[in-house]
Amino acid sequence: MNQPSPSRGLDHLVIGVADLDAAGDFYTRLGFRVGARNRHPWGTENRIVQFPGAFLELITVGDGTAIPPHGQRLFSFGAFVRDALARGEGMSMLVLESQDSRADAERFRQAGIGDFEPFFFEREAKRPDGSQVRVAFSLAFTENPAARECAFFVCQQHEPQNFWSPVFQQHDNGASGLAATFMVAAEPQAQRDFLSGFSGAAGIETADGRLRFDLPRGRIEVLTPRTAELAFGAVESAAGMPHFAGFAVTVPELAAIEERLARQGIEHRRAERRIIVSAASARGCAIVFEQG
Repeated sequence: MNQPSPSRGLDHLVIGVADLDAAGDFYTRLGFRVGARNRHPWGTENRIVQFPGAFLELITVGDGTAIPPHGQRLFSFGAFVRDALARGEGMSMLVLESQDSRADAERFRQAGIGDFEPFFFEREAKRPDGSQVRVAFSLAFTENPAARECAFFVCQQHEPQNFWSPVFQQHDNGASGLAATFMVAAEPQAQRDFLSGFSGAAGIETADGRLRFDLPRGRIEVLTPRTAELAFGAVESAAGMPHFAGFAVTVPELAAIEERLARQGIEHRRAERRIIVSAASARGCAIVFEQG
């Protein structure tokens, strides 16, 4: 399989939640700055946690807006989110950065990992001072038949100066970046070709059987169910399918995180240079604080 070049960094993670405001409150208690509610014309609503160059997208299905179905060469973002939430809360989409979504869509087609039309959309956003600005994105989707519960696409920013804000990237817990995302599969090596083609990075097998992709921003790790359970209490897919388990953020030191979580009554545990809030305690998506 031909690999696209150059490799792509983490852009954002899509995390489905049943109650968007309750999820926003939980992430606020964790010490993150959570953005205001945004609405999409295809039936979903989100709130964003932003870091330099990457973000978390807490997302739910809204009320009253029709969700378009999947079509020939068309990926329905709203339909995928709806169906993923029907299986349960948690991360369902991994998004990498793109400088040219049309070129990436063609690379994916040639690599045999997707044949979808790029998808463009725009919406209004609020800056820290309350002013309205335009943000716009183009998405290029892929297809991974070996991981049907997961979606993978790239995102090109057309108005990056309006989207990224240092003010929104200041978090009470000191989180300074999105460090990693974790996928679980019975056979991590079976994901190597797809993830190499998607990310443009070569996979490295670690001593404990993980498959790791080091990206320009962050990393992707594929773990076995047993390793994931031991590492951070991952939630198993109901069908035993490959699925996303959670993510890691970088923080300057762990003592303050432990103190905050204890004060907020959030269950957690410490393991070496990490603090883990399990998937069971964090709405189906494990959250790992890594000391940078």
